[in-house]
Amino acid sequence: MDGARSVPWLLLLLALSLPGLWGLQVRHSIIQMEYYQKSLDLSVDGGEFMFDFDGDEIFHVEKEETIWRLPEFQEFASFEAQGALQNLAIDKQNLENSMAAYNHSQIPAVPPEISVFPKHPVDPDEPNILICHVTNFWPPVLGVTWLRNGVPESRGVLETPFYPGRENSFRKFSYLPFIPSAGDYYDCQVEHEGLERPGRMHWEPQIPAPVSEATETVICALGLAVGIVGIAAGTILIIKGMKLGRAHVERGML
Repeated sequence: MDGARSVPWLLLLLALSLPGLWGLQVRHSIIQMEYYQKSLDLSVDGGEFMFDFDGDEIFHVEKEETIWRLPEFQEFASFEAQGALQNLAIDKQNLENSMAAYNHSQIPAVPPEISVFPKHPVDPDEPNILICHVTNFWPPVLGVTWLRNGVPESRGVLETPFYPGRENSFRKFSYLPFIPSAGDYYDCQVEHEGLERPGRMHWEPQIPAPVSEATETVICALGLAVGIVGIAAGTILIIKGMKLGRAHVERGML
């Protein structure tokens, strides 16, 4: 990846605001987003076409195929991928014309922000998913690598396409299945032309250390001792209460 010499071109074609349903004052937006970008050495040469609803992907086109974010969506709608490919071909031609007209001038790169968090509350030895959210960057060219205990991990990793953000920025998600275990740690490493060196976000599961048998024995002994002392104290109080009751009765008789 030679992102330092990429000259991306972005085209947001459509933004619709839909009125709130049943009189509710709610506004929604559907965005058709497409772009084409290439670098001078052709190490980056391609584009993306997708539909977005309120920040969530509906579908994107990949290698002449429409990929729905949720398979259930295609039961209610359809989209011919060929139309998207034709649009991207036009975008490519427009990009080449722009590059020639502006003497290959570049837009300054904006480095990404990185955050890592689990999808579910962390329980020891329970399968979970670690999410790396990369956001607010430009251009949409970057690499994401997961590290487990400092070693690259790729099993089961899934990535989303580039999603449109604010002010022509982009965001992207990467997912890593994992099983929380004490002592393990994870890093999401991101390479982008806006960074002088790869950026990393560190994450460790907060799992308490297991209690040893000796500690369990001491805790049980302390609990038993506290229980015995409580029983003894309660018995003494009951006896004193009974004696005081008898003394009141005898005084009353006199």
